[in-house]
Amino acid sequence: MRQRLTGLARTLRRRETIAEERLWAELRGRRLAGWKFKRQVPRGRYILDFYCADAALVIEVDGFQHLEDKQVGDAERTAFLESEGLRVLRLTNADVTDNLEGSLEAIFLELGQRPAPSPGAARRPLPKGRGYGAAGEKGGE
Repeated sequence: MRQRLTGLARTLRRRETIAEERLWAELRGRRLAGWKFKRQVPRGRYILDFYCADAALVIEVDGFQHLEDKQVGDAERTAFLESEGLRVLRLTNADVTDNLEGSLEAIFLELGQRPAPSPGAARRPLPKGRGYGAAGEKGGE
């Protein structure tokens, strides 16, 4: 199963959505306050959209947010990831494409709950925007 998931993850990296592409451009190469992210990472029976091991943070970018079956699947996935000691931040494709700065702010706030990976990491200014946190509550107000 691991080998199959690895192959699927490689395929997903080549076929990323516009939202994933835009978010990855901001997260790759430690561009967000020095935090290292990976994309399309196999974990258990799932493939995580974005993963920061140092912060134990998973970022999921969802397309069809309101389909009932998808929400049940998302809840099971989140429960598994949380049982592994990970935190999950869910953003919609629209969050990322329509409000990239707000999405980055929401991620930055989630990262702020953990110490930075190294004291010398370059700090990028926090973007202004209206992001939503993991619980769906409006942040920055």
